[in-house]
Amino acid sequence: MRVRFALAVTALVAATAAPLAHAGGADGRTADPAGRFADLLTVDRAGLLGADGTITLSGTYRCLDDSAGPVLVGSTLRQQDRSAGIGGTRAVCDGALHTWTNTAVVKDPAYQPGDARVEATLTQLTTQGGLGLPTPGLLAAEEAPVTLA
Repeated sequence: MRVRFALAVTALVAATAAPLAHAGGADGRTADPAGRFADLLTVDRAGLLGADGTITLSGTYRCLDDSAGPVLVGSTLRQQDRSAGIGGTRAVCDGALHTWTNTAVVKDPAYQPGDARVEATLTQLTTQGGLGLPTPGLLAAEEAPVTLA
């Protein structure tokens, strides 16, 4: 928990965005030292690898506004020449820090215990124009090393 908190604080301090109308605090929202809020995403440095090929990745996120469309936390796991999308989580965009967990069964190619990389994204789907097709908009991204165990 300390590591997750430290990662979240580090990402929060590094985040930048336009100031919001309130200063935060009592409502569970946190601001960086300049009093700004921002969408953010972190990846936990440990991932789980099940005997059946189940991969579980996790981290934290914060998003401010989902009024334009749903926001999703997606993740891709890379190890050597292997790459696979690992689940997706619908985000709650209330300005508070939340945890995310994505899980998928990946049998071929199989992953091994050890070092890997995770690419995670916080993406909002909006419909623009008269076609009604969803258009992804990147709110935050994080690429980080992870150890599968």
